[in-house]
Amino acid sequence: MLYKCFIRPILFLFDPESVHHFIVFMLRISGWIPGVKKLIELNFVFSDNSLEKNIFGLKFKNPVGLAAGFDKNARYYNELSSFGFSFIEIGTVTPVNQPGNPRPRSFRLPKDKALINRMGINNHGAVQVAKNLRNNRPEVIIGGNIGKNTSTPINKSIDDYLYCFEVLYEVVDYFVVNVSCPNVGDITALQDADILIEILDTLKKHAAAKSVRKPLLLKISPDLSTDQLDELVKIAFKTGIAGFVATNTTILRKNLITPEEKVNEIGNGGLSGLPLKNRSTEVIRYLVKKSGGKIPVIGVGGIMDPDDALEKLDAGASLIQVYTGFIYEGPSIVKKINKALLFKNH
Repeated sequence: MLYKCFIRPILFLFDPESVHHFIVFMLRISGWIPGVKKLIELNFVFSDNSLEKNIFGLKFKNPVGLAAGFDKNARYYNELSSFGFSFIEIGTVTPVNQPGNPRPRSFRLPKDKALINRMGINNHGAVQVAKNLRNNRPEVIIGGNIGKNTSTPINKSIDDYLYCFEVLYEVVDYFVVNVSCPNVGDITALQDADILIEILDTLKKHAAAKSVRKPLLLKISPDLSTDQLDELVKIAFKTGIAGFVATNTTILRKNLITPEEKVNEIGNGGLSGLPLKNRSTEVIRYLVKKSGGKIPVIGVGGIMDPDDALEKLDAGASLIQVYTGFIYEGPSIVKKINKALLFKNH
C-alpha cells in the first residue's frame, strides 16, 4: 500500500530508465550498509519447504524469479534476492559491449499497467558480466540470458551465442537463448528452424564436453502462430533442450486503454505487462499440452498479482518470472505470490 500510494506516484514522475538507474543505485548502497539487507529480507522474504521446486536439476526455494532485463549486467542480483526471488535471470548478454538504441527507449502505459521498451539489448558484454559474477558470489540461482550483437550478421550469429555460452558457463546456473527480442533488427530471424537448430545443437555439443551440465532453455515470442509453436516443440525434442521461457514482449498493441494516438507517439518496442497476460498464458498452456508436459516452461508475461501467478502455474508453468509487475505492484509482489501458493497447496 505504501509503495502504490506514495512511492510509485513519485517515481512515475520521472523517465522510466532514469528511475531504474536510481533504484538499482539505491539497492547497491543498501548492500553496503550493515544490517539493511537482512532488514529487507525480514520484510519481503516468505519461505516454506512446500514452495521448493526441483526443475532442470536445480533446487529453487520457491517458483518466483525475476525476468531478464532488470539486472542486465549482473550487478544487483544479491540485493534483488532480498525481495524473495529464488532466481534472477541476468542479461540479455552479448559478446561485446553495446549501448543499445537511442533514448528515450522505455515508456510507461499506466492505464494498462504496461511498459513499452526498445532498449536494444544494451549491456556491458560477456567478459564484464562474467567478471561481475565472479567478484560477487551469487546467493541466488542465476540464469544467463544470451543473445547476439546487433552488428553481427545472421550467418555469424552462432559464433556470438557460443562465445557468450563459453564465457559465462562457469558463473551461471542455466542458460536462456534469446532469439525473440523485438527490439533488435534481425534477431527474430533466428527463430527460423534451420538456424535455430544449428545454434541449439552447437551449444548442446559444447555443453556435453563440460564436467558439469548446465540447462539450456529457449525464450520465445508471444507473437508466434500455432504452426510456429508446433515447430518449436519439435525442435525442443530434437535438440534436447531443457525447457522454454514463455514469453518475451509483444510487438502487438491489442486491447489497450491508452489512447491510440499516445501509443503511436511512443512508437516501436516490445510491450510487457498486463496486456500480455492472456496471450502468454495461452502460449504456456499450448506448449505444455503439445509436449505432453515433458518440456518444462518458465512462465512470464503480465503477472501483476497472485491470481495471475496461479493462472500461469495452473496452465502448466513449472516456474514463473515477474518484471513489469515488480515495477507496478512493488517489491511485496513476490511475498504475496508465495503466500498465495502456500495457501492453495494447503
